[in-house]
Amino acid sequence: MSAGFSVAWRVPLLVLAFASLFAGMAAGLVRLGWPFPKPIVEMALLHGPLMACGFFGTVIGLERAVALSRRWGYLAPLLSSAGAAAAIAGLPAQAAALLVALGSAVLLASSVVFYRRQRELFTLTLALGALCWLLGNLQWLAGRPIHTAVPFWIGFLVLTIAGERLELSRVLPPSAAARRVFVAALAILLGAIAWSTLAWGAGTLLLGAGMLLLALWLMRQDVARRTVKGRGLPRFIAICLLTGYGWLALSGVVIVASGGLAYSGPGYDAALHAVLLGFVFSMVFGHAPIILPAVLRVAVPYAAYFYVPLALLHLSLLLRVAGDWYVAGPWRAWGGALNGVALIAFVLGTIAAVLRGLAAKAGPRRF
Repeated sequence: MSAGFSVAWRVPLLVLAFASLFAGMAAGLVRLGWPFPKPIVEMALLHGPLMACGFFGTVIGLERAVALSRRWGYLAPLLSSAGAAAAIAGLPAQAAALLVALGSAVLLASSVVFYRRQRELFTLTLALGALCWLLGNLQWLAGRPIHTAVPFWIGFLVLTIAGERLELSRVLPPSAAARRVFVAALAILLGAIAWSTLAWGAGTLLLGAGMLLLALWLMRQDVARRTVKGRGLPRFIAICLLTGYGWLALSGVVIVASGGLAYSGPGYDAALHAVLLGFVFSMVFGHAPIILPAVLRVAVPYAAYFYVPLALLHLSLLLRVAGDWYVAGPWRAWGGALNGVALIAFVLGTIAAVLRGLAAKAGPRRF
């Protein structure tokens, strides 16, 4: 596939991913009590699928397709974004779930190809993450309550990030003992996710313990502990990673302290958004300057502005979690609204950086 053909496929898929992000954000704000027009209100129950599948699934699928360099690999982000678009358009939930499930099956197939090419622990971890996404989407397709898919979606995102960080740790390879701890954390997470389908409380309690163990492992083993002492982009990325690991650990602590994940309510909100907002979006903020050049072949020059949406994300999430803890609805609602502002600020700042990079590449105009 030519480079031009590749980019021509990538841009609309990325646009659909961000459409899912914004629709999912609006649906989440509806759930927090903010007023929106009726079409958005009707999407309230789709907040989780739009974020986990429409946005994250499409972005991860697109990144994996670019690395695979096979046309069929693009079916993963194409199908997941089509499923999200179907959900936004108000088509039956099963149609959206079927498209997303097919997309996750393609992502699993591409992950297996990567594992067969390179039989390493990190490629196995990435494949297991893709499997979690497929199984979670099958829960949704089967018409089960959305919360039953949540542990699988958490597994998808957490294992994908952990696998990518493990790959990068080859610069400073973990010891044999550290690798055994990593494998133990994977086993706990996978066992917990499977168990949650039979015994929700016990399974999600174990999930929290696995998340905490993995967060501590990442804090200890990630090269970010060294690069945080640098300057510019390496330092920014390291801060994103380390603060993200803190949110992953907090989510695990909240789940364990609660005796498992509730079906809904303040504890559910705090635990889920600590991992899915605090942890996952910290990774997105940190990796965007690296991923976008690979996906779209555009530069994303570093700017100190990058710290603004990152700081707003963390501060607003602290306000939201405090609102959950003290059962203070306005704190929670305003924290959620400012979460959205942080994400919009990140998107706008990234676009501005790309435009700045394109202008620098074009050079000064000649008259």
